[in-house]
Amino acid sequence: MLTAEKVMIKEPLTILPEETVARAMLTMTVRGIGGLPVVSDEGELLGMITHRDLILVGSDAEQLRVKDIMSTKVIAITPETPVKRIAEIMSNTGLQRLPVVKGNKLIGLVTQSCLIRVLAEIL
Repeated sequence: MLTAEKVMIKEPLTILPEETVARAMLTMTVRGIGGLPVVSDEGELLGMITHRDLILVGSDAEQLRVKDIMSTKVIAITPETPVKRIAEIMSNTGLQRLPVVKGNKLIGLVTQSCLIRVLAEIL
């Protein structure tokens, strides 16, 4: 059975909650990604910040911190979560990325692109 552990990005880019929103914007733009897991210094998942969050900020990006606008109600999955279940969660919620956690520590990220890549391999 295909699981999150087999399809996830193993070392996703992350951001600390104290970073500026401008830094998050720059990172996402330069790397061409739509969101970043927000983690503590110890790697604990604290939230997510996405392109959608950034749209609402406007000119306050230098003053605001990631912790001020990040989503803290995050749907996370475990390494053992089946790919079928991941697809169901994304389909039902509209989420484009799901953090993979072991305990409270972020260990990976599954994106829609990960699922499309797996689908292309299967087909």
